[in-house]
Amino acid sequence: MSIESSTVTVTVPTERLAADLGELPDGVEVLVWPMTEPPPRPRIDIVVPPYMSMARVLSMLEGVEVGLVQGQSIGYEGVEDLLPDGLTFANAASVHETSTAELAIALALAAQRRVPAFVRAQGEERWAPEFAESLADRRVLLLGYGGVGKAVAARLAGFEVELTAVASRARDEDGVPVHGVDELPELLPEAEIVIVSLPGGESTRHIVDDAFLAALPDGALLVNVGRGSLVDTDALVAHAGRGRIRAALDVTDPEPLPEGHPLWSLPGVLIVPHVGGASTAMQPRIARLVRRQIDRMLAGKPPLNVVIDG
Repeated sequence: MSIESSTVTVTVPTERLAADLGELPDGVEVLVWPMTEPPPRPRIDIVVPPYMSMARVLSMLEGVEVGLVQGQSIGYEGVEDLLPDGLTFANAASVHETSTAELAIALALAAQRRVPAFVRAQGEERWAPEFAESLADRRVLLLGYGGVGKAVAARLAGFEVELTAVASRARDEDGVPVHGVDELPELLPEAEIVIVSLPGGESTRHIVDDAFLAALPDGALLVNVGRGSLVDTDALVAHAGRGRIRAALDVTDPEPLPEGHPLWSLPGVLIVPHVGGASTAMQPRIARLVRRQIDRMLAGKPPLNVVIDG
């Protein structure tokens, strides 16, 4: 059963997102609430917290009647421990896949084509050509075949790679043979590049461990755009420190990576500070998702992307 539009109150953290929502049905009230001060209403139908800030802001919802908390990230590990009891939380599936896949390709290309070395040489005003690895013709293993993994696969289609998809279970999806994680011991020795996009959580923690890295051929590249907890950092430091494995990381464990951590200075390791979703591609997509959630609430339909059902 639909509800009256006049009852719908939505908070967003920025004026930009409020403007991006565009014209809304009569009676839908949009308030800008960065969650740095007390809530503007005792009842809020949809709360959109600030991006990448759950640990800081979710306690502000204590005692507030909230219909839906709409996160701005795909990942939600740890949110259940922070979310006040009884609240429903939706993640931002459909928002970051494009941008994260784009960064995964950029990291792979930068690592393969030695871009960091050229940037350092430019800073020293030094002309230093090198013969580099290609992305073309490489055997690429995608570990994770959800939204981000599929978006990475779509973007790799034009690079003439030999692609192998791996997920939690084996299946055929839209004509693509997807291997199960139990097949990794047989698949890893053939993988020249591994791109990881799995979600975090206990079931995937340290899936990339010493045995995983040891199974890869010398010189293999690990690209992680999933979560830092997927990789055993000590094992990666050991393998990269010996020059066996290269890495291009959007996420690390710990995160932020502290000053003085060995990953910063290891040869063959490229690090960017968890910016997979942080591009202009995010803005129209989060606005579209929030609009869809408003429309569904007005129509009496359940929200999309619910991962914690209060």
